[in-house]
Amino acid sequence: MSETAATDTTETEKSAAETKKVLNRLRRAQGQLTAVIAAVENGGDCRTVVTQLAAVSSALDRAGFTIVSSAMRQCIATPGDPENKLTVDELEKLFLTLA
Repeated sequence: MSETAATDTTETEKSAAETKKVLNRLRRAQGQLTAVIAAVENGGDCRTVVTQLAAVSSALDRAGFTIVSSAMRQCIATPGDPENKLTVDELEKLFLTLA
C-alpha cells in the first residue's frame, strides 16, 4: 500500500470516528432535551430543568466545536483540495458563531 493510500485510509477512519462522536453527542443532547421538555410539561423543579437545559446547551456546543475542528484539520491536511471550499475566514466565522 502506498503512503498516500495509507494516509487516505487513516483520514477516512478519523473522519468516521469524529462523525460517530458528533452523532453520539447530538443524540445525548436530544435525549436531554426530551427530558427538559417533559419536565417543563410536568411542572418540574426549576433547578432540575435549568441544569438539564445547560447540559443540552453544552452537548450542542461540543458537537459544533467538534465539527468545526474537523473541518479545520481537513483544510490543513488538504489545503489545495478543490473540494475543500471553506476558507480560513469562513472557518473562523463558524467557530465564533459557537462562542
